[in-house]
Amino acid sequence: MSTILSILAAAESAAEHGAGAAAEHEEEHKSETPFFVAGLAWALFAVAISVYGFTRPDFPSTDGASRGVMAASVVGLFAAVSMAIYVAL
Repeated sequence: MSTILSILAAAESAAEHGAGAAAEHEEEHKSETPFFVAGLAWALFAVAISVYGFTRPDFPSTDGASRGVMAASVVGLFAAVSMAIYVAL
């Protein structure tokens, strides 16, 4: 009988230790929402620019507009990558 009780006590101790480790891990976990928001915004921007460009062959019509589209794309890239790095670290 004492062997069974010692096995149960050891199992209970192991379960408590595992629950404590899981709780510590959860406290360190960062939300991935910023990455998903930035990535989704960048993807939607890319689709919108593509559709607009396919329907209007002269888009972007000026050098300034071309630079603006490129700048907006780079900002979206840096936002998504920055959020991925933030979540990972």
